[in-house]
Amino acid sequence: MADVVKWLVGVDWARSMHQVCLLDLSGAVLGEKVFPHGGAGLADLCDWLPAKTGGRAEEIAVVIEVPHGPIVETLLERHFLVFAINPKQLDRFRDRFSVAGAKDDRRDARVMADAGRTDRHRLRQLTPNDPVTVELREWSRMGAELQQEQTRLTNRIQDQLWRYYPQALKLTDDLAADWFLSVWALAPTPAKAARISEKSIARVLKEHRVRRIEAAGALQILREKPISVAAGTTEAATAHIRTLMVRLRLVNRQIREVERQLDQLCQRVGEAGDDEPGQPGKQRDATILRSLPGIGRIVVTALLAEGADPLRRRDYRAMRPLCGVAPVTKRSGKSKLVLMRRACNPRLRNAVYNWARVAVQHDIISQKRYAALRRRGCTHGRAIRQVGDRLLKVACAMLNAGTLFDPNYRNSHRGTVGSDGTPSSA
Repeated sequence: MADVVKWLVGVDWARSMHQVCLLDLSGAVLGEKVFPHGGAGLADLCDWLPAKTGGRAEEIAVVIEVPHGPIVETLLERHFLVFAINPKQLDRFRDRFSVAGAKDDRRDARVMADAGRTDRHRLRQLTPNDPVTVELREWSRMGAELQQEQTRLTNRIQDQLWRYYPQALKLTDDLAADWFLSVWALAPTPAKAARISEKSIARVLKEHRVRRIEAAGALQILREKPISVAAGTTEAATAHIRTLMVRLRLVNRQIREVERQLDQLCQRVGEAGDDEPGQPGKQRDATILRSLPGIGRIVVTALLAEGADPLRRRDYRAMRPLCGVAPVTKRSGKSKLVLMRRACNPRLRNAVYNWARVAVQHDIISQKRYAALRRRGCTHGRAIRQVGDRLLKVACAMLNAGTLFDPNYRNSHRGTVGSDGTPSSA
């Protein structure tokens, strides 16, 4: 890479204008220019760099703060070498030019270009994303946003029911369920519940295939003695809930559509390369990950979408800090402090944490690992993160071998499994 790169570029991006600084290998400034954001502006940027240097795009390294977005995609499409620099790294590199803390767009572009000249090996080189991975990532994030919106709407409905109709809250903990919304539509007030027939409730429960509660039991709950409220309270609360129900039903439909799309995309992501002649077909990445204990659709989607690059390389060491399971150690003299890693991908951190939490409930090895960590004095969160660390190691080993999870692997390979239950080859 050092022999290929002949020019360095720093891009300080913004919403409307992008400041660009071009350096040669000696650090001399060859040019500075501002380009507007847009198709024409980015095309001019990609044309200006080769014209200014007289070289090919493959010989120009571009350093930018963001690892994604239209600027990065345009540069990668034109075959420039693109490197991402963390804002904290940029802040430290800026001190080389001004210890007074001065900051402006021109200086930041110069700092990034110079960092690419001296410390390019410390930066992360970006590669074009697989189109299916890009689509999967977007659907995954849409699903997370819809889940948050569903929670907000459900909490508001709960507040209104508590205000005038608290017995309805005893029917279920999932107020976003379509069957509950249909039951409420039939009996939105205690007065309506007193007049409704059991057959009407039974018809709704049968339509939504609800068997955990009987129609007679549901009607008995709804007909419990109501609370006394001020005049107009019931009418105001029911009107409020009706407006919330319209949005909640829409969100429920969109969540089901997201889940369907995620299942389809997961089958297309992470497909292994062509099988060698005479060798058995390899499993898809999604199928291998789904075979692990404690993992579900949301976790699989997060791993494939947010950790696509290191997962494709089966790079366990890169996945650990990205998922937040690798602790941060601060050592100075005789003092040593181990802290939780906060500089990570929050979506991956939440996914791996929930993965480990569920695995502790259903996987014997994870249960033993968690119990041993707790006996050693680890907090609940730290023990869960270490269980997640082990699961990541097992997942990368399985992906590398192209095999599904085998709960009896420990017994069938005695002597080749570590104390934490992971294959020694992982």
